[in-house]
Amino acid sequence: EEQYNSALKALLPLQRKDFSDLFKALEGRPCTVRLLDPPLHEFLPHNKEGQAEMAKEMGMKASEVKALVDSLHEFNPMLGHRGCRLGMSYPEVTAMQVRAICEAAIKVPGSKPEIMIPLVGDVKELVFQKQIALKTIADVESEKGVKLDIKIGTMIEVPRAAITADKIAAEADFFSFGTNDLTQMGMGFSRDDAGRFIDEYVQAGIYEYDPFQVLDQEGIGGLIKIATERGRMIKPDLKLGICGEHGGEPKSVEFCHRVGLNYVSCSPFRVPIARL
Repeated sequence: EEQYNSALKALLPLQRKDFSDLFKALEGRPCTVRLLDPPLHEFLPHNKEGQAEMAKEMGMKASEVKALVDSLHEFNPMLGHRGCRLGMSYPEVTAMQVRAICEAAIKVPGSKPEIMIPLVGDVKELVFQKQIALKTIADVESEKGVKLDIKIGTMIEVPRAAITADKIAAEADFFSFGTNDLTQMGMGFSRDDAGRFIDEYVQAGIYEYDPFQVLDQEGIGGLIKIATERGRMIKPDLKLGICGEHGGEPKSVEFCHRVGLNYVSCSPFRVPIARL
């Protein structure tokens, strides 16, 4: 526990600087920060050299580090212990990140941060994480004598979240559809493995395009439509967008406009096409 708290204390200024730099670069434009999302195993070394270095740094035996790495191994990490599930197990990580966002926003006047909680499947997960965020925001406001306006939303990337979007909308200021994961979970294709055979599906005419490149408007798009309708039934002005590679693909952008989303986002190299 001592090492854990010490590590979080060391991470806080690094995160705060990251967010400060983002807010400066955006010059008062909104900045959506997705909280920690990767699977735990991605943070640990998998070769002997790396494990030996980590053991030396932490005052452990190499065999202990190896056992730790092995214990965190997951057969399908993209569907495993990641996203808000990490925040459920390690709420202090959520609190640290939110504090870094708040302190960075105070440091850079005019900042407009928004906090996005990833991989929610049940509204209770969102409520749990939101309570941590709101308490942290209140603590920072009290310490610094300021008032912060920070929206808290979520990613809709689990099909269950799309179907129960009315309940989730009651607790969220905005939705961002994580279409990479929504495609993976909705179609049952692994993002990491489908590339080996998906071309055969396209050549056979089962799908017109690779669904990870061009949004499947009928199936995955149907989930987005359901979530949009159910979410706005609760909050008519709910801000909606997508986050994923589909955000820079022309047919997918047109679909997003057609169903009434407010924005698309995508990786940098796709931005020119998205804007066009």
